[in-house]
Amino acid sequence: MVTPANKIERPARLSAEDWALAALDVIAEQGLAAVAVEPLARRLGVTKGSFYWHFPSREALLVAALERWEVMEQETVFGQLEAVPEPRARLKALFQLVAHELRPHVIYSELLKALDHPVVQPVLKRVSERRMDYLTASFRQAGLPRLEAQNRARLTYAAYVGFLQLSLQLGQPRLHHDEFEAYVAHVMATLIPA
Repeated sequence: MVTPANKIERPARLSAEDWALAALDVIAEQGLAAVAVEPLARRLGVTKGSFYWHFPSREALLVAALERWEVMEQETVFGQLEAVPEPRARLKALFQLVAHELRPHVIYSELLKALDHPVVQPVLKRVSERRMDYLTASFRQAGLPRLEAQNRARLTYAAYVGFLQLSLQLGQPRLHHDEFEAYVAHVMATLIPA
């Protein structure tokens, strides 16, 4: 049997996490506004009753999906970097990891578009604060004084968000591989202390 492209093979009994992950898929593909119970149920091959077994509302699903995204980001990004003991090497690994993880950026970009949504705003605030704290601590560990580390963290995060926003505004296709790698190398050479 051939599975339709927009339908995901899932176990017969779906968990709340299955619904949350499917919601994240929709956010990445179509944006926050596209997350709706009926289309998600069709996508997952179940009835709406399965949704209401786990969630009282769409808002509750969005909260669960965004909490899951936060956890995945923390485990994927920060979890992988803890094994790198040298601060500058850890910053280089962070820049490389962030530069080559496409899906989290797509979700983040879609959430930026929905920043005025009451569920999205506190999540992006927490994520941004955690990222800024991590960057500041990393630059401090790399030898920068407190104020310089904070400013470098702001500049680094602004470069990240700005690049995503610029890509959205210009609607341009992604840079060619060599151009993108040169850009990432330039950003690292500019922002990571020697």
